[in-house]
Amino acid sequence: MPRDGVDAAKSSYEAALFARANVVGVAVGNKVIGGRETEERCVVVFVERKRPEDQLRRRDIVPRDLGGVHTDVVETGRFHALRLLEPKAVDRTQKIRPAPGGVSIGHFLITAGTLGVTAHRRGRPVILSNNHVLANANDGRPGDLILQPGPADGGRTQDAIGRLTDFVPIQFKERRLGALGRLLERALGPALAAAGLGLKRLPSGRTNLIDAAIAEPISADVVAAEILGIGRVAGTVEGSIGMRVRKSGRTTSTTEGRISALDAVVEVDYGGKTAIFRQQIVSDILSRGGDSGSLVVDERNRSVGLLFAGGETTTLINPIGAVLHFLDLSLT
Repeated sequence: MPRDGVDAAKSSYEAALFARANVVGVAVGNKVIGGRETEERCVVVFVERKRPEDQLRRRDIVPRDLGGVHTDVVETGRFHALRLLEPKAVDRTQKIRPAPGGVSIGHFLITAGTLGVTAHRRGRPVILSNNHVLANANDGRPGDLILQPGPADGGRTQDAIGRLTDFVPIQFKERRLGALGRLLERALGPALAAAGLGLKRLPSGRTNLIDAAIAEPISADVVAAEILGIGRVAGTVEGSIGMRVRKSGRTTSTTEGRISALDAVVEVDYGGKTAIFRQQIVSDILSRGGDSGSLVVDERNRSVGLLFAGGETTTLINPIGAVLHFLDLSLT
């Protein structure tokens, strides 16, 4: 099936797929048969848990094909923004000056994430990471202190490395439930979720392309151009299925993997509130809480995107072109 036919099928059916219980994302990838990846493009459907069809309601079964395009169901668990939940003592949590990409950083009111890279905006150096790392998921204000290391790693006011400059607001899902609806959700939500019958929020117009923010260093000499374990970035490149990639993160250090799907629409949990992202890159690269903000590069050190979320076996990446465009940045 030609790529454009698969893209059309994904776009046409993504809302119907999201309406099924257990579905957390839809993308374009290669079909896997018997544990081996084929060259056949298909619509990939990400689910919290793969269950036998006889344990699902009929309306929740993912069709084997969509208008002649095959589907592939992949278990990922729920996708979570990868802000650190629990401190972990690793070298990257120390105060480092000048600070390279790949080390602990964070808004003064969060736990910790990762300094992605030193980028440039109108000729001035800026620190690039996620909105939920530098801007506290929209709650930050320009001028807020950015600490290196992040607060969970011992960062205090005296460890300030910069101030929040700008961020792209995350459009979170709004649940307009009445008083009775909220009461029923609190009373029945846990039981319904356990049975795969929870209230489902569908993709809407309030969607996102990136989770990104920048901070201005307090001085040019407190940041470095290099990324730990990777070196200097050598331009940008558009991601493609099968591309080998790597990242340098606060928690799992330097890890490698490949891009497994493109043009993903996914629902991401930000600790009680969720957001829909479109046009995302999906990879099997290892990441954990605290790796949010890591820059992802290819084998030639060309930037592919900005890591921001993941599931149990899957990592989600904002395309670098969108990040640079919306924040008016360059990597040179």
